Amino acid sequence: MNQHLRSEPIPFIDVASQRRLLGASLDAAVKRVMDHCQFVNGPEVFELEKQLAAYSGAKHVIGCASGTDAILMVMMAKNVGPGDAVLCPSFTFIATASPVARTGATPVYVDVDEATFNMSPDSLKRGIATARKAGLRPVAVIPVDLFGQPADHDSIAEIAKAEGLFVLDDAAQGFGASYKGRKLGTLGLATATSFFPAKPLGCFGDGGAIFTDDDELAATLRSIRVHGQGVDKYDNVRLGLTGRLDTMQAAVLIEKLKIFDDEIAARNRVAERYARGLSNVVTVPRLAPGNTSVWAQYTIRLPKGTDRDGFAAALKAQGVPTAIYYGKSMHQQTAYKQYPVAEGGLPACESLSRDVISLPMHAYLTEADQERVIAAVQGAIAG
Repeated sequence: MNQHLRSEPIPFIDVASQRRLLGASLDAAVKRVMDHCQFVNGPEVFELEKQLAAYSGAKHVIGCASGTDAILMVMMAKNVGPGDAVLCPSFTFIATASPVARTGATPVYVDVDEATFNMSPDSLKRGIATARKAGLRPVAVIPVDLFGQPADHDSIAEIAKAEGLFVLDDAAQGFGASYKGRKLGTLGLATATSFFPAKPLGCFGDGGAIFTDDDELAATLRSIRVHGQGVDKYDNVRLGLTGRLDTMQAAVLIEKLKIFDDEIAARNRVAERYARGLSNVVTVPRLAPGNTSVWAQYTIRLPKGTDRDGFAAALKAQGVPTAIYYGKSMHQQTAYKQYPVAEGGLPACESLSRDVISLPMHAYLTEADQERVIAAVQGAIAG
């Protein structure tokens, strides 16, 4: 009698395989920290900042406790507060807008481009007008490099310059990607990123970094991440927070950075295979000309009328996990729906929140597992 053995589930994000690959070097890196016992602002933090600056081309890198703190620290350094408006795309994770709200400023939501999932420049213009009509002062825009692909930075920068806004690039999902030949980290006044374990460059806990070419801003950020200190920790010259990057996490990231480009190349091969196998049954992601992506997620759009829950269940039955980024855009969430929306509404954000679903994506997907994913998607759509 033939027995049909159920295949093992495919990891949605495979941190364990990377851990096995880097096992000895990671263990040695952590041991070095344990041996020198400089757990806060140890030498690995400053070495990582140096390496990230070289990688990105940014003049300054300031490690911090999380991607959320990275955004908050820039808002604090620029004295953003009550009466100010900061323009954010609504179709993204809440960490883009929550630091704005925590300063007392007002996030103003703008729509995205349905093909790239990134901020719509036209909606940005309408959002700025909406903010002014509400009596707010537009001071900043936070484009998001969603799912690993850079936003339309030239168009956004042009609008921001004309309107007197500074640009903070939220590259929490996009660090390692490039825009017209430039690595993320050098666009806008500053760039924020996250090293959450699920990110393409992730540590073993929380972590983040800020990139900037502005000397004054960099000095202010270094003060803010240590309670706002001046010449020492008992000379506090501004409001700050405990925003430091843990030394242990910096040590882990130094080792992971060594294979980062190889992992990005592997992610791109997965994305290319997915696109070849799936473009005839679902809407696959589209890279804008001149962009590269790190494919933090591989997010497809299902045909109109598809039962998304049923589709996910069909894939799960085949051992293929899925995730939904984001089932509710920010303006639809309880704690954030009171904030203004750009004139004309956010139809693309709302449509994407209904239609998108993400497939397994990481550098350790075998070709066999990629074909399993493709076959499962094709079967679920046909069914």
